[in-house]
Amino acid sequence: MAEEDEDEAPELGIALETVATIADLLNALEDDDLDEEDDVDEEDEDEDELDEELVEEMVNELSEPEQAALVALALVGRGDHEPEEWAEAVKAASLRNAKSDPAQYLLGLEGAGYLLGEGLAAFGISLDEIER
Repeated sequence: MAEEDEDEAPELGIALETVATIADLLNALEDDDLDEEDDVDEEDEDEDELDEELVEEMVNELSEPEQAALVALALVGRGDHEPEEWAEAVKAASLRNAKSDPAQYLLGLEGAGYLLGEGLAAFGISLDEIER
């Protein structure tokens, strides 16, 4: 009988490195938004637009099942679903994605990067420990 690897992550349908990179970008955008309230700089706005475009590009390059998994992680992170309801979370995300652009949804979701991290944490995966 084969011994199960403790470090083996559950199959979420999306590469952990991809989730981590998108979460980092979303967190950076949110941090920049907080900083901009005090100091608005044209250069910062240009950087934000580039970061938003990068998030859009990365999300749009994902397959539909990967996009659904990404949004489902945010839903789990927000507490809409429990980890044991993963299939339901993915289905809900797929339905939501069919109605509107998943990249725009995540960009408009307050704390999206944090929620992705919380979604991973619900499965015992630390965002900080994922290699990028």
